[in-house]
Amino acid sequence: MIEYRHNFPLNPTDIARVFNSSGITRPTDDIPRIARMFAASNLVISAWANEVLVGVCRALTDYSYCCYLSDLAVDKAFQSHGIGKELIRRVQTAVGDEVSIILLSAPGAMSYYPAVGFAKAENAFVIRRLK
Repeated sequence: MIEYRHNFPLNPTDIARVFNSSGITRPTDDIPRIARMFAASNLVISAWANEVLVGVCRALTDYSYCCYLSDLAVDKAFQSHGIGKELIRRVQTAVGDEVSIILLSAPGAMSYYPAVGFAKAENAFVIRRLK
């Protein structure tokens, strides 16, 4: 059984393990940076199996108009069981109906997001990070 936790304190080493196992590309060799990423987020939903972190969804939101879903990662051993979809659903519930959820998809996940309710946007712009 999967347990979901809202804004539960997470160990950055556990987050890095889930990121590495999920296939998402994040700076997992820089644990202090992972810690800063999560410390500055105001909405984190995590998924747990037998007290082990198996999924995480990290977002930044104003709870009024917009929510940037920055990370969605599920351990490969737990993928295809609806955990990612449930993490997204819990973000939607937390932010409410007045808030748009926006994300940037990794190339390998482009087909996943329309399957869980996201519409592709053609009007986005980005200034890429340097490192």
